[in-house]
Amino acid sequence: MIFFLIILGVILVAADQFIKYWAVQTLMPVGSMDFIKFGDLEILGLTYTENTGAAFSSFRGQKWFLIGFVSVMLTALIIFTVKYKYKRPIFLISSVMIISGGLGNLIDRVRNGYVVDYLDVKLFNFAIFNFADICVVLGAIIMLLFVMFIEPKLAAKEADDNNGKA
Repeated sequence: MIFFLIILGVILVAADQFIKYWAVQTLMPVGSMDFIKFGDLEILGLTYTENTGAAFSSFRGQKWFLIGFVSVMLTALIIFTVKYKYKRPIFLISSVMIISGGLGNLIDRVRNGYVVDYLDVKLFNFAIFNFADICVVLGAIIMLLFVMFIEPKLAAKEADDNNGKA
């Protein structure tokens, strides 16, 4: 399982960095282009943006704070994931998603001083974001749902099974 998780993490970080490289090379010169559109209804566009902040441009211009904060949070999540009792695949995969997304944006922030964003929801006014952000958000949602709803049921079932064997 650990080999799979490491490979998954490498693939997610590599995909994030590859897409950002593409955005810099292809999207930055033109600024914006259509991506998903039905007739005149624009759903998702590609818009090159350099985000010096965090989510929704919060902490804009606080490069060193964000580098430090994200580094501490990633380290804490790695330690928590390795040491804590949740060893189920869904929890581990969601942890890898969060760590990979955080690492992808951390690489940008250290290398460039900003994070490259490019996904622009045109259907409604929303923040421009990137693949790493998707990994963090989906990983966090999956982890939250797992810890709140799935793990308690699995733990109760295991406790019942163990009581039946005693």
